Amino acid sequence: MEFFLDTADVDEIREIASWGILDGVTTNPSLIKKSGRDFREVVAEIASICDGPISAEVTAMDTAGMLEQAHALKQELPENVIIKIPCTPEGLAATKALTSEGIMTNVTLVFSAAQALMAAKAGATYVSPFIGRIDDTGHDGMELIADIMTTWSQYPWIETKVLAASIRHPTHVLQCMQLGAHTATMPAKVFRQLMSHPLTDRGLEGFMRDWAEVEAQGKA
Repeated sequence: MEFFLDTADVDEIREIASWGILDGVTTNPSLIKKSGRDFREVVAEIASICDGPISAEVTAMDTAGMLEQAHALKQELPENVIIKIPCTPEGLAATKALTSEGIMTNVTLVFSAAQALMAAKAGATYVSPFIGRIDDTGHDGMELIADIMTTWSQYPWIETKVLAASIRHPTHVLQCMQLGAHTATMPAKVFRQLMSHPLTDRGLEGFMRDWAEVEAQGKA
């Protein structure tokens, strides 16, 4: 599974990238706003830290506008930036056009297996089903991941990767791993939680305590 970080905070990206396991970064207008920085400036800096796919989202609602913004982003930003497009009819048309030009895309705000399949047919590199937002409505977001992965298994021609998004906690990531999702994008907090375990901490404390005694005996 690919591990993506969902943030526009470059300090968080530097931290997680230093672990050696960061495969990419997703951003959106809300995350850019939270960073308080210029959109292109922050995306360019992120792309310099992580050499994997960096999602930069268009804000136009019409196909022509999406294509215009996408082409501008590809011209102005590093090569590893990919274009994030909403799952709308206009977005599918833009995805199809960009795919024909060899430009990678991430179709976002996917809430059904049918939407995911349509995005795949349009040639999306990634589709991003939003787990947490479905949970917020009182339904089980993981059912959507299961539905999409089942659909993918029926159609071997699909090359689009399933990028689980709106992840809220480590259990979401574990369930995505078990269902075979290709990618998970998560906040830095979830990355840290995935690495944390009290038994690991306890074991290290015991090892270091014993090693201190060994060193003390050697100096005696």
